[in-house]
Amino acid sequence: MNAEQQRLQAANTNQKDWRHYGPYLSERQWGTVREDYSAGGDAWNYTTFDMARSYTYRWGEEGLAGFCDTQQLLCECLALWNGQDPFLKEQLFGLSGPQGNHGEDVKELYYFLDATPTHSYQKLLYKYPQAAFPYEQLLKENAARDRLEPEYELLDTGIFDEGRYFDVFVEMAKADANDLLFQYTIVNRGPEAATVHVLPQLWFRNSWTWGYDNYRPQLRALDDHTVAVAHRELGDLTWYADGRPELLFCDNNTNVQRLDHHPSDEPYYKDGINNYLVDGQRGAVNPSRVGTKAAAHYVLTLQPGESQQVRLRLGPTGQVRPFADFEQVFAQRQQEADEFYADLQRDITNDDARLVQRQAFAGMLWSKQFYDYDVPRWLAGDPALPPPPSERLTGRNAEWRSLTNYDIISMPDTWEYPWYAAWDLAFHCLPLVQLDPEFAKNQLRLLCHDWYMHPNGQLPAYEWHFSDVNPPVHAWATFRVFKIDQKQRGDAGDIVFLETVFHRLLLNFTWWVNQKDRDGHNIFEGGFLGLDNIGVFDRSAPLPFGGTLEQADGTAWVAMFALNMMRIALELSQSNPVYQDLACKFFEHFLYIAEAMTNVGNTELDLWDDEDEFYYDALNKPDGSHELLKVRSMVGLIPLFAVEVLDEDLLVGAPVFLARMNWLLTNRPHLADLVSHWQEPGKGSRRLLSLLRGHRMKRLLFRMLDPAEFFSEHGIRSLSRVYFDQPYVFEEGDSKFTVNYQPAESESDIFGGNSNWRGPIWFPVNFLIVESLQRFHHYYGDDFKVECPTHSGHYVTILDVAEEIAQRLNRLFLRDEHTGQRACFGERKLLQDDPHFRDYVLFNEYFNGDTGEGLGASHQTGWTGLVTKLLQARYDIKFHYEEE
Repeated sequence: MNAEQQRLQAANTNQKDWRHYGPYLSERQWGTVREDYSAGGDAWNYTTFDMARSYTYRWGEEGLAGFCDTQQLLCECLALWNGQDPFLKEQLFGLSGPQGNHGEDVKELYYFLDATPTHSYQKLLYKYPQAAFPYEQLLKENAARDRLEPEYELLDTGIFDEGRYFDVFVEMAKADANDLLFQYTIVNRGPEAATVHVLPQLWFRNSWTWGYDNYRPQLRALDDHTVAVAHRELGDLTWYADGRPELLFCDNNTNVQRLDHHPSDEPYYKDGINNYLVDGQRGAVNPSRVGTKAAAHYVLTLQPGESQQVRLRLGPTGQVRPFADFEQVFAQRQQEADEFYADLQRDITNDDARLVQRQAFAGMLWSKQFYDYDVPRWLAGDPALPPPPSERLTGRNAEWRSLTNYDIISMPDTWEYPWYAAWDLAFHCLPLVQLDPEFAKNQLRLLCHDWYMHPNGQLPAYEWHFSDVNPPVHAWATFRVFKIDQKQRGDAGDIVFLETVFHRLLLNFTWWVNQKDRDGHNIFEGGFLGLDNIGVFDRSAPLPFGGTLEQADGTAWVAMFALNMMRIALELSQSNPVYQDLACKFFEHFLYIAEAMTNVGNTELDLWDDEDEFYYDALNKPDGSHELLKVRSMVGLIPLFAVEVLDEDLLVGAPVFLARMNWLLTNRPHLADLVSHWQEPGKGSRRLLSLLRGHRMKRLLFRMLDPAEFFSEHGIRSLSRVYFDQPYVFEEGDSKFTVNYQPAESESDIFGGNSNWRGPIWFPVNFLIVESLQRFHHYYGDDFKVECPTHSGHYVTILDVAEEIAQRLNRLFLRDEHTGQRACFGERKLLQDDPHFRDYVLFNEYFNGDTGEGLGASHQTGWTGLVTKLLQARYDIKFHYEEE
């Protein structure tokens, strides 16, 4: 057991809370629903980037490369000033949803480089221009562009030309659980000497303004390089600053004079340090050197290529020589991080693959955030403030009065999505379980708690609309995490975890059956189901001409959910036979869903189209007629996910389930015909449960593996490329709807944000395709072959297809062995060729369906972090069934 694993064990057994401090500070709090108290729910404009430096937040804090404790009582981050900017660089800049021509987007360059699960060592790189940051240029240019043009990015401004920027490396190492060492290494990459102001900041989250408790913690200078930190819950700590910086103090209170032009009794505001340094307001900081926010101000002048360091320590009081062991602790923690990853990556021999995977893991760990949102209190308002507008009591999230969140949660992206999303979080747990099984399991438990799950059984989707519907992948993730953890533990696994989540998901499954099967026909709706604008219509809104939509993906997702629950019940039945009855229940559910997909609503309409040999959504019109919406998209591939293989040993251990299964399939032949070869043992006496019989699966793969349709060089596209030249057109009365292939950013904003499932490659569904194909191969074996690519004449096993897709996904990030280029960087020569850029990888939200260039949220390591699993498995793609 290496040193980091020992720290994890100590944390898990409550011997020492090594996770107490971490990178839990959000990169953006402004523009979130939590901070929105407007009447109409205009979150982007209620708190803005311009307000951020002056506005005291109610529900959380933000900061550049920040750290805090698990309750976000005490926060630390970095501020910078190049002498040119109109204000300090304390927060990352980006465009709000209405400001961006493709939705919200961060306009900065920063990289998560390293991290350990207990946060004993963390490393981040921020690239800070030496010229004035082009705030107005980015705003104006993006505002001038329409949806047909790409986003205007920071690199497009030329601000990094000739290397005129600072590389700012942020590192943190823990000498002990509550003893934190911070090291900031600034490098001048430019051709001339340049000066930069470096201001590490420390502050308390404001808990005294809202009318519940007027206790104020305190920061107080003891001398010119030491600050006393007093908080009744954290105890007494000391902030040590190396050298002799200028210590500056103010308070974490809103500058109402600047924002509202109101007088105030507070003499020092949150933006006091900014106003003192940038605007020369000498009275903006407290001359007594006391407050609730402090900064250590260093001025560094660096020659070309020169680097300098700033060092601080936050830890126990009374350290006489706080920097005596600084280098030793850093060197030891870096070595221990290397040892931790050497063990994790022992089967990966490719250096570039190790680099990419380690940075992806770092992004996962840097994206753990403190999240506080008490909906009933948010709706009602706080005692010391004016009551919120009455409209909010019937507005956004008003039906979620049971939701009270106060936890460290894995976020999709710390700037663009600084709030959890149900299906994102499920995918996050597969990379996380490789690093920290207990944290991953806790994340899956969280959404099932009473203070997350709605009393009706629905899981909260995301804070913009908790009642929206994400695909039900929680059961899949729970079982996968259980099996991975079981393999790592080498025992029977955490049965208590599996049983706990299973019981809560029983409620969630019931919610799906009661709420999303409108007519009780086992055909499910669900809305956009995370796929945004993939369809002809906005699937989260009523159809423009009435009627209902029977969704092939919604129905397939629930079929997958049923099989996942069946498999969990069978696992639990190995130690408690009572679960065999529940396994029977979910097996029957699956059968009736399979039947319904063939006979929609007891009509002659089948979601499978024999002519096109593909699955489509079905439109039920107000006049009672039915029509398939023949758009070949990811919607039609999702039925692949509803597949399970039952080994003979598992069935022998569940005789009640086996008897019930055989009775049903013998006495209900119309159901048996819908299930793939249930009565014919496959390879190794296995049984296959799938929505797809062999013929349909082959025909679906024929479409999916066609380069002219779905099969990109970098994975499976979300929409067939045939719609590039010939868009799909649907007409109803005087209305006309068009779907065309868009490989990159969306050309339509009617679905909100930068949503786009009309061509790009998305990691979560690609990952599920890979796993589903592995399951199929586990049943069929090597004798069952398909053409890959389609029309190539090259026939391979289904496992080979899974391997090929996985390799194509990996190649989004890995250097091409011939050109040395990374597909995710696109044609940006600076990123591809510059030694100070080319090995820093971003894990984007989605990828261009033709080129593989990274798009959308640039740091959505969340579900794109699934690449860690594919990279781990690229030398043995059978990872799924090895774990089971």
